[in-house]
Amino acid sequence: MWDFETEPEFQEHLDWVEAFVKEEIEPLDLVWGGLEFTPLDDNRRRAIDPLKQQVRERGLWAAHLGPELGGQGYGQLKLSLMNEILGRSGWAPIVFGTQAPDTGNAEIIAHYGTDEQKATYLQPLLAGEVFSCYSMTEPHAGADPTMFTTRAIRDGDEWVIEGWKWFSSNARTAAFLIVMVVTDPDVSAYRGMSMFLVPTATPGVTIVRNAGLGGEAADEGSHALIHYDQVRVPAEALLGGEGEAFAIAQTRLGGGRIHHAMRTIGMCNRAFDMMCERALSRETQGSLLADKQFVQGYIADSYAEIKQFRLLVLHTAWSIDRYQDYRRVRKDIAAVKVLMPGLITNVVQRSMQVHGALGVSNEMPLARMWLAGPILGLADGPTEVHKVTVARQVLRDYRPSDDLWPTEHRPKKLAAARQKLAAYLELEVGNL
Repeated sequence: MWDFETEPEFQEHLDWVEAFVKEEIEPLDLVWGGLEFTPLDDNRRRAIDPLKQQVRERGLWAAHLGPELGGQGYGQLKLSLMNEILGRSGWAPIVFGTQAPDTGNAEIIAHYGTDEQKATYLQPLLAGEVFSCYSMTEPHAGADPTMFTTRAIRDGDEWVIEGWKWFSSNARTAAFLIVMVVTDPDVSAYRGMSMFLVPTATPGVTIVRNAGLGGEAADEGSHALIHYDQVRVPAEALLGGEGEAFAIAQTRLGGGRIHHAMRTIGMCNRAFDMMCERALSRETQGSLLADKQFVQGYIADSYAEIKQFRLLVLHTAWSIDRYQDYRRVRKDIAAVKVLMPGLITNVVQRSMQVHGALGVSNEMPLARMWLAGPILGLADGPTEVHKVTVARQVLRDYRPSDDLWPTEHRPKKLAAARQKLAAYLELEVGNL
């Protein structure tokens, strides 16, 4: 059975979230934009803690986790509908306890962590008291784990980590890092890598510099180049089993990509709303922008692209919930990841164009929103890698032609059709 409605009880939650984000959280973006991943000072805490408490009282805090961890255990479909709204605001995921990369980090600690690791790292993370960092990519290798060289070597009751990591987001404000390293170089990367929980203050963890995004001042960014210089951690710092890093990473990234996608839709909807309002408000050359066919084309294309992408994301989220198997849905997750950067780039670009000079100024949020397109083309794996995944997964459902000619070759099909209908064709000839 197919259904395009949300059950009334959850729709009430969504309506509350939408009003709450607009009225209570979006003002935080204007006053404290860029400080989302900075530990709260006393002043910001007085404003933000009560908002978090309202979310908790509504039963929507960290809704991606199970009830035993203080969440609702919502499936990916409900989480997607929530994230679509939260994507309109930079502070909203923080207030709802669903900010990346902390959501993914919390999920893998909850799934693979020991009781001691959960108490030390997971509980403060769920309480919203600390931030975390997923330290995976390397300067020479990017996101290709088969080329990673950062090593962890066992030394008695300790592991010694040595190497470099690049673009480790939020490391400068994180309380701890989840570091993906090589522990057995003699086997494939898919069996020879492990993950470790490393407090940021551990001796030898050196943030060499913090790269910013386009337009950010030098060393004011939040994407660190880290040197792990003979970093010693106890054996208990190992997350999951030795050699399980790749499996853990896939657990972390599957749902996270869907959440990214729905937050992208929220951002695109916001840019689309701004475009439509501007089209109805601004006159040029004797008529409203809304009367110009180019602008109408921008609006029509953006509406259709957002709706198409949203249906793909929701179907993918539904499939994850239905089958409980990320591998089975891998093709669609990859397709979502492929389309995401283009959608946001196209929609925000059109909105900027309709706003004219104002659209590219810092008096509107559009230029900063546009940058999310190229970023999402690289985050959680580059677009090109996901295109290869889609193609390979699709081709598994097909078979080559069993002879020289394609299956749909007309002479070949016509001969088969004539053979199938030979008795009728003979009657036609006989009646001539």
